[in-house]
Amino acid sequence: MKKKRKLAAGLALSISLSSIPLNFVAAESIPQVQSEHKQVEKTFTVASSGEALLDLTAIAPGVDWSKKGQESAVITLTLDGKYNQDIVLFMGQQKFTYKVALGHVDPGVHTLKASLNLDKSPEGAKQANIIKMDTNVVTSDSEDALAYRFSPILYGRNLPNIPGAYENNYTDVPLMMYHTQSKDANGNITIEYTVICSNEDGGTNTPALMARWGRTTDIEWIYRVTLDPNHKVISEKYQSPGHGTVDFDGLKEQDHPLMYTSTSNNNFSAVKAGDTTSGYRFFLNASQELPSNRTREYIMDQNPWSYQVMAKEMIREGKIEPMANPDSQEVSDQRNYLYVEFNKTTSPANGSAGVGTAIGVKLKGDPKLYMSNHNVPDWSITRDNPAATTVELPAGTTTSDIESIQAIAVPFDSNPNDAINPPANYQITVKDVNRAFMLDSDYKPQASLMEWHGTQVLTAQNPTAVLWTATDKQ
Repeated sequence: MKKKRKLAAGLALSISLSSIPLNFVAAESIPQVQSEHKQVEKTFTVASSGEALLDLTAIAPGVDWSKKGQESAVITLTLDGKYNQDIVLFMGQQKFTYKVALGHVDPGVHTLKASLNLDKSPEGAKQANIIKMDTNVVTSDSEDALAYRFSPILYGRNLPNIPGAYENNYTDVPLMMYHTQSKDANGNITIEYTVICSNEDGGTNTPALMARWGRTTDIEWIYRVTLDPNHKVISEKYQSPGHGTVDFDGLKEQDHPLMYTSTSNNNFSAVKAGDTTSGYRFFLNASQELPSNRTREYIMDQNPWSYQVMAKEMIREGKIEPMANPDSQEVSDQRNYLYVEFNKTTSPANGSAGVGTAIGVKLKGDPKLYMSNHNVPDWSITRDNPAATTVELPAGTTTSDIESIQAIAVPFDSNPNDAINPPANYQITVKDVNRAFMLDSDYKPQASLMEWHGTQVLTAQNPTAVLWTATDKQ
C-alpha cells in the first residue's frame, strides 16, 4: 500500500546569495539569509482582486529527469498559510522558470511560502535553489481574466499499480496547460483547457504515439466551460476515463474545478465531497492559447524544453531501442526523427475503415522511402485538419540529407470483421506543411527545414504526391 508522507522537517531549501535579486523578498520576510532554509517567503500586495500567477525560477542540484531515483525535486507552496500546490522541478539542474497559477486573491497583502518537500520528492533529491519568485495578478475586469478564472486544479496521480505515492514526481508529470477560447453567434463563450504530460504509462504504445501523434508526450483536454454573455456558467464538461465527455459535478475552489488524474493514460475524474485526494496537486498557468489553425503539438514547439523532458523519460524508462533501426517499429533515439505538422482533409470522412495519410521521406543517394507509419496502415494519420507525425530516419541523418517529403494515401481497416471497407473513391486534400524539424544534440527542435502551403490531392489513381524537394530550398 502506498504511504502518504509528511512534509520533511529537515533540509528543505538551499538559497545561493549570488542568485537572489534585490527584489526577491522583503527584508522582513527573511530576517537572516543563510545557506539553508526550511522555507522561502515572499509577500506581495494586491490592489485589485483577480487571479494571481507565479513564475518560480529554480535549480535542483543533482536532479536529472533521465536518472532513476533522482528525477526531480518537489516544491510545496502555501498562500496565506493554506496549502496551494506542488511544483515538480523536472528540469533539475537546469535553471528554469516554472509558470503556475495561485488562484483568486483579494486586495491586500499576501504571503507566499515555498519549501522543498523531501517526502514528495524522489529519494535522490537533496536540495533546491530558488533563484526568483515573481508574482502577477490578472485583475477580474481585464480582458484575459476568464481564461485564468476557470482553469482547473489537478491532483496528481496515485494509482495502485504504479510505484510511489507521488508518482508524477518521476512519470507522466503535467508539464503545461493551455486553453482555447471561442464565441458563438449568441455571444456564448467556450473555454477548453488541455494538459500536456511528459508521457502516458497506459494507452497508446510508444511507437504508435510517434507515428500517430508525432511525440511521446500525452496531450489531453481536461475541462470545458461555456459561459453566457454575462459570464455565467451554462455548462461544464470534463474528459472522464475511457476518453468520455461528462458533466462536471465536483468541488471547486472559487471558480476553479478540482480534478484528479484517475487512469494510467491520464484521463480525469472530478473531486467530490468526501473524496480522499492524492495529497499533491498541480495548478498550472493556462495562459498559452492554441491558434485555431495549428495542431496541439504547436504548444510544445513554443516550449522547446518539453521535447527534452519527453526524451529523457523515454531513455530512463528503457523505451528506446539500443541499436537504431528505421526498419524496426520500435522507437530509436528521438533525435533520429523528422517531426512534421501537416494539414489535410479526407472525403468521405474516415470511420472504422477509411484512408489515412502517411508522410514519406527520401534521402539523397538512398532509394528507400522512409514512412511515418512504419508500414502499419492504421498508424497513418486518419484525423483531419492539422496533425503531427514523425518519420524515423537512419542515425546520423541531418535535414541537409533530405531529398524530398511526400504524402501517401494509406487505406486501413481497423475492424476487418465488420461490413465497412475503405472507400474506392476517396480524395485527400493536403494543404499545408507547417513545419518539419529534427531535434538537436540537446533534444530541442532545430529550425524547420521547410514550410509549404498549396494543394495536393491524393486519390486511388494518384495515391502519392511530392510536397517538397531539396531544390525548393535553393
